[in-house]
Amino acid sequence: MTEAAPGGGPPGASARPRPLLVVLSGPSGVGKDAVLDELARRGYRFHRVVTCTTRPPREGERDGVDYEFVSDEEFDRLIASGGLLEHAVVYGHRSGVPRRQVVEALAAGNDVLVRTDVQGAATIKRLMPGAVLVFLAPASPEELEARVRARGSDDDAQVERRLAAARAELARSAEFDYVIVNVPGRLDDTVDRFEELLSAEHMRPRLPEQ
Repeated sequence: MTEAAPGGGPPGASARPRPLLVVLSGPSGVGKDAVLDELARRGYRFHRVVTCTTRPPREGERDGVDYEFVSDEEFDRLIASGGLLEHAVVYGHRSGVPRRQVVEALAAGNDVLVRTDVQGAATIKRLMPGAVLVFLAPASPEELEARVRARGSDDDAQVERRLAAARAELARSAEFDYVIVNVPGRLDDTVDRFEELLSAEHMRPRLPEQ
């Protein structure tokens, strides 16, 4: 078995001096988890940030793997101590990106991939200007609506809230460094494009403060 290169990257890649902080955003249901799962399956070594949330776990979700499930009191303590890089209210529950995970993984020389919403991506970019923002877009609004409805885990009111949020997020896609369209049935192509941009960013000269 071929080992992944130090500091993140596909098997066989040469060592790179500076790890990347990559923020992946896009509408709910567009396939962000599927892209990250496939990237990991291919052997690309990175730290996938586990966000914390105050919502209860859904069936099959694992604490510390899918999310860090915390109480409102624990969430308040994280905010007060500066433990969250960004946080927001999402569909009635609070979620945030633990600062410790990001800082420690970057210090260890690993690429860090954060999955968050558009507002969170903007906050992270402001705090860490070297972050690379990637927007995952659906092939069409109709295709995204079909994906959201096919999940079957939300009632009609929740579906409409997700679709309204998706339209607002799509309107801000120009704020991102890259936009990748995730066409149904072509996940390999999507992840190929994602890997290409990661390689390009690793080759890009960066200022010391980034």
